[in-house]
Amino acid sequence: MGGLAARTRGATYVIWIAGRNDERRKAMSASRWDDVRSWLKQHWKIIRRFIGIAFATAIVILITMAVIKIDWREVVGAIHGLPASALWLAGLITVASYFVYSSYDVLGKRYTEHDLPWWKCMMTGFISYAFTMNMGAPVGGLGLRLRLYSKHGLEPGVIVRIVGLSITTNWIGYTLLAGVLFASGMVELPADWKLDNGPLRIIGAIMVAIALAYLALCKFSTTRSREIFGHTIELPSIGIALVQICLAVVNWMLIGAAIYVLLQQNISYPVVLATFLVSAVAGALTHIPGGIGVIESVFVGLLSGSMARHEILAGLLVYRAIYYLGPLVVAGTWYLAMEARLGRFARHANCSSKSTR
Repeated sequence: MGGLAARTRGATYVIWIAGRNDERRKAMSASRWDDVRSWLKQHWKIIRRFIGIAFATAIVILITMAVIKIDWREVVGAIHGLPASALWLAGLITVASYFVYSSYDVLGKRYTEHDLPWWKCMMTGFISYAFTMNMGAPVGGLGLRLRLYSKHGLEPGVIVRIVGLSITTNWIGYTLLAGVLFASGMVELPADWKLDNGPLRIIGAIMVAIALAYLALCKFSTTRSREIFGHTIELPSIGIALVQICLAVVNWMLIGAAIYVLLQQNISYPVVLATFLVSAVAGALTHIPGGIGVIESVFVGLLSGSMARHEILAGLLVYRAIYYLGPLVVAGTWYLAMEARLGRFARHANCSSKSTR
């Protein structure tokens, strides 16, 4: 009996020691993880900058390789060979796309419940979008919206909410559309695309899940507002969220359709659209204004097996002229005219106030 008790005490002691060791391992693991998180937090700006530089360098290398291999005389010839009907159709699609995007700001009016007329919202959305596409989001998406809406009397907090809704609208629609394309398997990817079956579908399913989670959050979340950078951001209603996704999906599809038309329908529309969606993310990650060179390198790199390089580049260069430069000229002229008009109003108001003194 004494031996049995001793063995029992010994076994209990061993279990106790094992439990203590397990606790120590867990504590050490938690401590290491805390150290890693602390280090990442301290150095995140440097890491993010390094990743951005590395990604941008890779894109520049791809662009350089693509440029070297291109016969620019053939590109010019392909541009001259584009039929007028394709140019006109791409122009009409561009008008439709800018109209849809400008509607984001009308949705922002409903979301924030400000009293600015809808046409001024669309005007602001059009101008900011044209500048965003050519000069980047900080200039168009934020800077011009702040200036234009401030000129119209909106408070900074309201403007920030409009900008936030516009950004969310654009990318939540992107997430759903790209996810459906990838998950459905309807896209016949070129041989150069390594993610051809299972992995691509998994990525697509995750993207669809994210979009659906956003809708569920808008529908069922009990916490409707959060404080971000000193501004109260509210979740939109499920009705607004559904309109967000519909508008953004239509806009992304219209942009893909413009490129598809200018590639003279030589590559299937789903593949063109999927390639464009990939290039859009690449352009956003590099922070290159307008994704100059990024879109071209992605298309040439991924679709050159299905279409001649010079024809792809010709279509994309014309796409840039129609979708980027054309609207920028209109938006820039409109913006300068509006600034001049507002300046005259301000001077007139100053003169009136002086005369009444």
